[in-house]
Amino acid sequence: MGARTLGQDSAALVRAGEVEVLSWPWLADLGVDAVVTTRAHGASVGPYRSLNLGLHVGDDPDAVAENRRRAATALGTGVGDLVFARQVHGTRAAVVGRAEAGRGALHDRDALDAADALVTAEPGPVLVTLVADCSPVLLVDPEARVLATVHAGWRGAVAGVVRSTLDSMAALGARADRTIAVIGPTVSPAVYVVGPEVEAAARTTLGAGANRVLRAHGDRFRFDVAGANRLQLRAGGVGVGRIVGSSFTTGDEHFFSDRSGRPCGRFGLLARLR
Repeated sequence: MGARTLGQDSAALVRAGEVEVLSWPWLADLGVDAVVTTRAHGASVGPYRSLNLGLHVGDDPDAVAENRRRAATALGTGVGDLVFARQVHGTRAAVVGRAEAGRGALHDRDALDAADALVTAEPGPVLVTLVADCSPVLLVDPEARVLATVHAGWRGAVAGVVRSTLDSMAALGARADRTIAVIGPTVSPAVYVVGPEVEAAARTTLGAGANRVLRAHGDRFRFDVAGANRLQLRAGGVGVGRIVGSSFTTGDEHFFSDRSGRPCGRFGLLARLR
């Protein structure tokens, strides 16, 4: 695929099933169904209005269950195909298959334990990554038919969750140089201000590349989370022309932002192999 096809402007807000989602239509040509949900067309109220997919943020569990059912319709499937993990801002990537379908879909207690990436080589299960400022990252090697979704905030970005996920994909036959990466809506560096501990961690991990994602802001720093994940993708062997972004950020009205106000809901990256 050419750069024009893989450009960030190919991302579009569309109606899919019962909800509005952000979609990259060309992913279907790679054998992948994938969407990023928005806030619209959900059952939640108050600060979680309205399509909150997070069970862990204080929302009514029945409303979240209904939201997850509606989100699943965007891929023409049911809630029993969704796979969730308890995300901990770490680097563990869990390999899943059909046997894990439904894990964490209705209760956090049966979600996969302490994983910030999900990897599969089996069609059917829908990998779900929840975010509200962190980068949702999709990775796919269409030749090996290995797919992953990643939760990568600043901690994950500097700790190397993307690199860890690429390693897990490689164990299933994927190659980084064939992998295409899609980075979904992330907090804008224009509003994401962090302290010196984040700067120190970024410089330790990213070296000179840290200067590309950090900007001084008084005695603090503006940090480009999506940019840090791009650096990690490049360091992991993914070609620059195979990394796709989006013109949307979590500052847009379409997506939840934890930085903008707490409590808040979570939107999700949902993806499966056809």
